[in-house]
Order: sequence, then structure tokens, then C-alpha cells
Amino acid sequence: MSLPSLRLKANADRRLRNGHLWVYSNEIDVAATPLHGFKAGDQAILEAAGGKPLGIVAMSPNNLICARLLSRDIKLPLDKSLLVHRINVALSLRDRLFDKPFYRLVYGDSDLLPGLVVDRFGDILVVQIASATMEAHKEDVIAALTQVLKPSGILFKNDSAARDAEGLNRYVETVFGLVPEWVALEENGVKFEAPVIQGQKTGWFYDHRMNRARLAPYVKGKRVLDLYSYIGGWGVQAAAFGANEVFCVDASAFALDGVERNAALNGFAEKMTCIEGDVFEALKELKASEERFDVIVADPPAFIKRKKDMKNGEGAYRRLNEQAMRLLTKDGILVSASCSMHLPEDDLQNILLTSARHLDRNIQMLERGGQGPDHPVHPAIAETRYIKSITCRLLPNS
Repeated sequence: MSLPSLRLKANADRRLRNGHLWVYSNEIDVAATPLHGFKAGDQAILEAAGGKPLGIVAMSPNNLICARLLSRDIKLPLDKSLLVHRINVALSLRDRLFDKPFYRLVYGDSDLLPGLVVDRFGDILVVQIASATMEAHKEDVIAALTQVLKPSGILFKNDSAARDAEGLNRYVETVFGLVPEWVALEENGVKFEAPVIQGQKTGWFYDHRMNRARLAPYVKGKRVLDLYSYIGGWGVQAAAFGANEVFCVDASAFALDGVERNAALNGFAEKMTCIEGDVFEALKELKASEERFDVIVADPPAFIKRKKDMKNGEGAYRRLNEQAMRLLTKDGILVSASCSMHLPEDDLQNILLTSARHLDRNIQMLERGGQGPDHPVHPAIAETRYIKSITCRLLPNS
């Protein structure tokens, strides 16, 4: 394969040599290699200002991040062979971590496959493609996955907003074998079924697996409130870990049907109460009814999707956590989570401290958690670390 060159400005290669994988449009020597000479989905050989090759990149010429490094070896373009190799490397990590095949198999840049996410549900694979280059090689993706894993079904869940920036249409399609509406998985010894076709993202959120496991010592014999419950990842596990009573709140009737389905699957239906509606309104109603909980989990969707959302997003986290604290018993536990990449963990801690002091409560930070190791963090790319979870204890101010 003969690939065109993409030339960097002087010194623009320093960040890449230090481990980063992204190239910004203002780093390109557009006089030598104009960006309009490429189309989204192309591959190119990235060169330092002096012409030395640095590797092969996937092109997104109309975006600020105009290229992503695929390989530092110019003999290894993105094709089926490279995909098979990278998927095998990713699989070797997950096989080491988990004794059952339920995990995120491929996590984009961190697994050196930018624009590709694969979640594994036994012999069913759910794939998200977010780059034009990976989309151009989707048949290779299917071929590589079938060769390495021999699945019974592959679903392309390509309906995320990330595709818009690449000029890609959104679609959901079974591209190999058969994929049922609900697929089985197991997490922390608890059985679930996830709606991979109609559900959020890939149907399940493996990223909080380790944080959900940390619930176990706090919930036994307790009354638990799970906010933004989705299909019961936290709430059903709380019941499995010995909670006496679990309330799940979500705006989606479909999601709460999933809670009931998964509670019944584990024999905990009688422990669960589902509340459909806006979480903030539900919190107000629970407060008015003088309800109290021993443990509350607040794991909302991303309130800060872009940097310009910071002020409003931080305000939303503050309101959510403060309202949750008002419902805690005198020696209550709050698990406060965030999937907003732009919210630093220290900022979440400060929000919790400020909220507690506003309510005249003392607060102890007990545990901190991040995403599980099947979502490895690339140390040069802060954006690959997005999950934060803080377990804290609220006490009277005395």
C-alpha cells in the first residue's frame, strides 16, 4: 500500500514522541501537505518536519484532531492483519483479568485502535465505530473479530453523536450471526440481561464494575437508593450483596422494566421498588415523604459533555449530591460517581465537601474508584480516564 505523507511543523513531533497519539490541525505544515488533500477515512504516513517518518495515522482532516496514530511502524497500516493482532493483545489482558467473557474487549486509543469500542457479552459482541477510517475498514473489523473470538453474533451499535463529527451516518445493525434483544452477562457474581439493541450505549456499562463491587460491605441489611439506575447495575447488585430494600429511580420506563427483569433473574424482586420520573423531582418527593436511606448511589449521565458546560454541570452535580445527602440517615453512605471527563476528581470531592457543609454535616472520604482495568487509561491521553467514584460517609455535625 502506497500512502500519502502528512508533514508536521517544526517541533510538533515532540508530544507524539513522548507517547501521545493525536495530531492537531494547527500542527500540520499545510504548505507541504495541505489538509484539503485528504478525505476522512484516509490513512497517511506522518512525518516530522525534517521528513522522518513517525508512523501511520488515520485522517479526520476537517476536525481539530485531524489525525490519530494507528501504528508507529510504517509497514503496518490498518487492515485485517493489524486488527487481528491488536484484538489478540487486548484479549490477552481481559483473559488475565476476568474468568468469564463479560467485559470491554477494545477501548479505542488505549488499545491502539482509535475509533473502535467492543463490548463482549459471552459469544455476542457489540461494536461502536466512531472514526471514518475504522468505518472504511468495518468488513476487516468483522473478519478480525470472527477470526479471534468466533462469536455467534456481532451488533454494530453505531448511533452515537461522535459519528457526526466524522460525517458518518448513524445506524444499528446486526452484521454477523444473530443478536437477541437482551443478552446475558454476569458481573461480580450477579446475573443480568442487557438490552443491547435498544439500550443506552452498548446496552451495559462495564466501566463501574469494580466500584459496584465495593458496595458489598456497605449495603448488607440496609435501605438503598439507586439514582439514574438504568437497568439496575448498582441497585440489583446491592440487593445481591444483602440490602434489605432497594429503590431504583430512572426517567425511562424501559430501563425500569430492565431493573425488574434483572431483579427477578436473581430472585430479588420483592426487595425492589422502581420510581419512574425525573431524578431531581423524585428526590424532592422522597424528601417531602420523609423517606430516609442508609446508602445512596448517585451515578448520573455526563452533566459536562464539553468544557463550556463546566459551570452548569458543576451546579448540577452540586444539586444532585446535596439533595441526595438530605435523604441519608445520620450515619449514611453516599457513593457519588461521575462519567464527565472534564470534571476532575478533586472538583467532585470539593462538591461533596461543600454540599455536606451546607447541610451542616461532617463528611469522611472512604474510598475512591475509577474505571475498571478493561478500560485502560493511556497515560498521555487524559481523555481516556473519565470515571470517578467517591464513597463517603455523612455524620452529624457534633
